[in-house]
Order: sequence, then C-alpha cells, then structure tokens
Amino acid sequence: MSTSALLSLGVRAMFANQAALQTIGQNIANANVAGYSRQEVVLTTPEGQFTGAGYFGKGVNVQTVTRSHNEFLTREAAAAKSQAFMDNTMQAQLSQLENVFPTGSDGIGQASNDFLNALVDVASRPSDPSARQVVLGKAQELAARFQSAGQQLADLQSGVVSDMKADVKTVNELAKQIAAANDQIARANGTSHSPNDLLDKRDQLVSQLSQYVQVSTVASSDGTVGVFIGGGQRLVLGSQAQELQVTPDPYDNSRAQLSITEANGTRVLDDSTLTGGSLTALLRYQNTHLQDARNLLGQMATAIATRVNEQQALGVDLKASAGGPLFSIAPPTVMPAITNKGDAKLSATITDGSLVPALSFVISADPTGTPDSYQVAVRPDGTATTMNKDQIEKAYGISLTMTGTMQANDRFVLEPVAAASTSFKRALDDPSGLAAAAPVVGTVDVNNKGTATVDSLYAVNPKFDKSLQPSTVQFGTVNADQSINYTITLADNTSYTGTWKAGQAIGNDPANNVDLGFELRLNGVPREGDKINLQPSDAVVSTNNGNAKAFLKLQSDTFVGKQLQADGTLSRGQTVTEAYAAAIADVGSRVQGAEYLASVSTTVASQAEATRSGQAGVNLDEEAARLMQFQQGYQAAAKVLQTAQTIFDQLLSIVQR
Repeated sequence: MSTSALLSLGVRAMFANQAALQTIGQNIANANVAGYSRQEVVLTTPEGQFTGAGYFGKGVNVQTVTRSHNEFLTREAAAAKSQAFMDNTMQAQLSQLENVFPTGSDGIGQASNDFLNALVDVASRPSDPSARQVVLGKAQELAARFQSAGQQLADLQSGVVSDMKADVKTVNELAKQIAAANDQIARANGTSHSPNDLLDKRDQLVSQLSQYVQVSTVASSDGTVGVFIGGGQRLVLGSQAQELQVTPDPYDNSRAQLSITEANGTRVLDDSTLTGGSLTALLRYQNTHLQDARNLLGQMATAIATRVNEQQALGVDLKASAGGPLFSIAPPTVMPAITNKGDAKLSATITDGSLVPALSFVISADPTGTPDSYQVAVRPDGTATTMNKDQIEKAYGISLTMTGTMQANDRFVLEPVAAASTSFKRALDDPSGLAAAAPVVGTVDVNNKGTATVDSLYAVNPKFDKSLQPSTVQFGTVNADQSINYTITLADNTSYTGTWKAGQAIGNDPANNVDLGFELRLNGVPREGDKINLQPSDAVVSTNNGNAKAFLKLQSDTFVGKQLQADGTLSRGQTVTEAYAAAIADVGSRVQGAEYLASVSTTVASQAEATRSGQAGVNLDEEAARLMQFQQGYQAAAKVLQTAQTIFDQLLSIVQR
C-alpha cells in the first residue's frame, strides 16, 4: 500500500467529516427558522482496491445531503393549519356580528317596547301635545337603532370585501413564488442531488398559502408540484401560476365573489367547493351569516313598520283625518343578473309584513311558460319551486309585478327585507298627526240593566266601513253556559249575529263569520235587552283614545315571522321582543359554535405541526452530540493525514541519502 493511498484516505476522511460538520452547523443555524427541515450528510464506502495482499479500502465518499421530510405529515400539517385559519377567521367575524345585536337597554327590542310604552300616556291624555311628542321621540330612537344596526352590517360587508382583496393579493404573490421555486427545482433536478433549501422554501410557501385557501399538491417527475384549489381547480402548474380575483356579485355590487383567471376568461369559484383558509371563511360568512343577520334585522323592521302604519291608518288624528304613515322603509330589493338577456323587469311590494320571511330568493322563469308563474328558490342553494303570483303573496306576503318577457336563463334576486333596517325612518313629524282616536266610539244605552261598559273599541283591519255607522249592538238571551247572544245592526240595516263570552271581542269574530273590521271589548256583563250604540268619532277625536289602546296591544301581538302551514293556517309568529331575542340567540349560538371549532382546530393544527417538526425539525441536543462526534472524526482524520505526511517525509529523506 503506497503512501499516497494513506494520504488519500486521510483527505477523504477529513472532507467527509468537514461536510458533516458543515451540515450540522447549517442545522444549528436554522434551528429556529420556520419550515426548515433537518439536513444530514449521506456517507458511503467506495469499492475497495484489490492487491496481492487482499482488498484495501479507499476511504469514504460524500454521496449527497438529504433532508428529514415526511410528505404525509407535511400535508397533514398544512391541511390542519388551513382549517384552523378558516375557523379562527369565522370566529373573529361572527364576534363582530354579535355586537350588532346588543342586549338590554341598548337593544332594538327595548327600543320597540319604549316606543309602544310611550303610547300609554297618549291613551291617558289623547290631546296632550307633550305626550304625543314623547311618542315621536321614541319612534325616532327606534328608527335610529335600526339604521345604526343596518349601517354596522353594511360596514361589516365592506370589511369582508376589503379583507378578501388583501388575502387574494397575498395568494397571488405566493402562487407566483411557488411557480418560481418550481422552475428553480426543475433546473436543479438534473444534477441527481436534491435542492433541499429550495424544497423547504416551496413547502413553506405552500403552508403559507394554506392559511388563505386549502390546497392539494401533486408531484411531477421533474420535481415540480402542481397546486390545486376548489376541488381540482389549477392554481400552480409547473412554472405557471393562475391569478385569483375578487369580482362583484352578479346581483349586488356591494358583495363579492372569488374568481380565477383562466386562458378562456374568468371563472367563478363556488364557496361550497372551497375548503379551509381565511378566504373560504370570509366567503361563507358573507353569503350565509351576514346575509342571515341582514334578513333577520330587516324582517323585524318590515314587520314593525307595516304593522304600526296599518294601525295608524285605521285611526284618526287630531285633525279628524285618517292617520298617515308613522314609519317608512325601502321597498323590497329586486336585482337582475348581469347576464340577463330579456327585457323583463321585476318589482315587488309588501302586502303583509307579518308574513315576510327573513330570506332572499332567486326568481327565474317557469319552464312551462305559464303566465305569472315563476321558479322560486331560497338563496343561496335552495331547491327551486314553481309558484304563481298568488301563491307567492299568500305564502310570503309579497306581490310581484313583471313587465317585459323573461328569457329562459334570466335570473332575479329578490331580497324582501335586506334593506329595510338601513332605510327605516320616522315619517311623521307633526305630533297632531298621531292617530290616537279610533274612527268609532261606543256608548252604553241609559236604559241598560247589566254592568257592561266599553273597555276598548278600535278598528283592526281595513274592512271597517265608517259609512255604515252609526250602528248598534243589541244583546239577547243568555245561554246555559252564561254566554249571551247579540245582534249587530249597521246603518244600512244589515245585521250580524254572534255569541259573546267574557273576554271575547265583538265585531271581530271570524270564527263565527263576524268580521266587520272593528273590535269591541267589554267590562262587566250585559243583560238581555241591553244595547251599545256605535257612532263615528269625528266630534270627539281629542278625547278618544281607542286607537292608542290598539297600539298598546301590539306589545303582545305576534306579528313577526308568521308562516303559512301545509293545512292553509298561519303559525303563531312572534312578538317584537321574542323576535329580537330569537335573533340574539341565533347569532349567539353561531358565535359559540365558531369559538368551539376554532379552539379544536387550533389544537389539532398545533399537534400536527408538532408532529411534523418532531420528524423534520432540528433538535439542538442531538446536533451538539453529532457535532462532537464529527469533530473527533475530523481530528482523527487529520492525525491520519499527519501520519501519512510524516511517513512520506521519511521516505523522501531516505531516498535523498
């Protein structure tokens, strides 16, 4: 064995240990760098050299530098992070939404009660201008509460669009960086060595991208990876990256949708195909939670405004005129799709505020071409149902009017109540315009023998016909169950009969086919032959409080959110207080659910990242031990080289002699 062979062994050993020390130093230097994977030198023994005395080793080779990487754990950590970011984004957004529905004295429910309670003084003093002014003040406060809540929802919507644009800008930049990393990796792929730092960089970019939208990756033979979103939509392929865009909703410019730019144009991404990431959370929050909140708030605003205005119209003000509107709201919003090709225009009006649902609809043409018939689907993903105009009005209290002709693919979005809260205003400024008087008054006949007196008398629906007054209510025989028969005789001599029991209304008894548009309630008990005279209230409007009492009844009236049942009857509905409490409970349950999911997914993501880093991360204690190991190896290799040098020098000195 020659001296040169010993020198070669020493040099190879020193180089191998030096390479190991350099790699260990790299690990230590990047121990706290996110996404860095621990690297390790792969050492191999070359084939020995044959001599007459046998095979002698030729030292050690540095084959390559590998990184500790587990593809499965990396994907799992990225997916868990994506889910955590989606849940945390949703939780943060819903927490802001919860502030729109305050409890206690700051809530809309309390403001509604304050407005109706203010009418107690008007009922006691119908002509008192100060009492009337207080009512108008409370009406203004109620309107301000609705407007404030509606504006907060509009601001939240603007914030969602702004956040989406910021996230999309970041996603596009990350996609370009992944494409650039793919290009560099593909160029280095022909060297037969793995570009570890580039691979770590690309994995880290994919992990960062997962914060905004969950992705799936597919490796290619050239070392590049394809990045896909939305159930297989290409985002990065090789060195080419597609761009995401935030585009306006085709029906409502204030809302946004997520689109991707392709060679043949821009394609909208459905949020149902997206999973994970903050962009997905923002889209779902906008399309579901924020829209539901607008509809819940708008349903209450619509029900209150229409019901109060209806009762106001049934009363008489201090000028002996029918009451004008007390509140005003915007009509239902109908938005045509930008892709509509026909000349059709659709408009809608509210005919029954108690039936209007907290929903939005997509209206399209009936494929059969039946006049005044449409396909109606609850937005965003409800099943379309064929309904004609009358069925829509009966079910939802909305009357549709169509002009022009709808084409087969034309679409309209109908939002009956979404704009109601923002547009809710007090329409009455003159205190004398408050219709506290009923259009009819009742007096007991002086010859009555019973104890019956008039408790309240007011109009309850437009069926009341003032021209049919004066009229009389004549009581007849007493039945075995202590009820008493009565006959109502109108001014045109038409008459209606019914049976009265304590607590029952007279004049508004549809179950007994008596529906004259007014409601008379009694205190005490009438006797046979007793009579109550009804007459117009024109001469006594300053002292009549009948309609003010009707207003007070609205506190317990269930006129919010009634629904048409399968048997044709209407559900009970809710009072204003109940409706607001239900809205608070609905939003609160969503917040609690989001908080729970955010807590769970954050824990899962932390555990997944800990598992990944446990395999791929740097352990400084291990690196310190390996540093000492290869340091000693390097010193030993240097000793071999030193020994070979000494032998070589001795041989040279012998030859020189």
